[in-house]
Amino acid sequence: MLLTQEQIYHLTIPLNILQQHSKIDQILVHQQIELLEVITGFETNNKYEIKNSFGQKIYFAVEDTDCCTRNCCGASRPFTMRIIDNMGQEVITLERPLRCDSCCCPCCLQEIEVHAPPGVPVGYVTQTWHPCLPRFTIQNERREDVLKIIGPCVVCSCCADVDFEIKSLDEETIVGKISKQWTGFVREAFTDADNFGIQFPLDLDVKMKAVMLGACFLIDFMFFERSGNTEKEGVW
Repeated sequence: MLLTQEQIYHLTIPLNILQQHSKIDQILVHQQIELLEVITGFETNNKYEIKNSFGQKIYFAVEDTDCCTRNCCGASRPFTMRIIDNMGQEVITLERPLRCDSCCCPCCLQEIEVHAPPGVPVGYVTQTWHPCLPRFTIQNERREDVLKIIGPCVVCSCCADVDFEIKSLDEETIVGKISKQWTGFVREAFTDADNFGIQFPLDLDVKMKAVMLGACFLIDFMFFERSGNTEKEGVW
């Protein structure tokens, strides 16, 4: 039986993800500077280059939201993030629903859903309520807890990297980290274009590596994305 073009497309995507993720233990995420946003302060769709540890571009990510949502909801906005490989195929889709962004409210906390390929859920990143620390739980496609992410009490990137540690469920073992990298005074002061590094075990399930990428984007929007002239950095 001959396969249709659409069937071939959906069979190829998981293989591409497997090839890209199976042999890496670090991902670099570089947000692109949008000149229109810098000049006017008008929020545009975020765009990112995703590279391996050798600096080779493996994916390109672009936010898909409308103008009203971006500029009315700011950093708290719901979004769809489409991650595209070097062949132009959408291989991963991230969905962030609109949720409460106050740490004082224990209900309706932040979440992001990861699909790889699009339409196939492979995991979730859910915020865990805590009065002092940014905390998240990494879940698989069956909503089973797999790992924890714990950030610092003071989420400030002044002259230093900010590390969110990836830990085992018992929080006894550090297995990796998501780091917001310091990019210099000028870039930090005048843009919301951030750089991140994601480190994880080489033998981690490739689905969980994709979910880590989703966690990175959720952390970026929650703590380092500007909302108007206000930057969402500071004490959690």
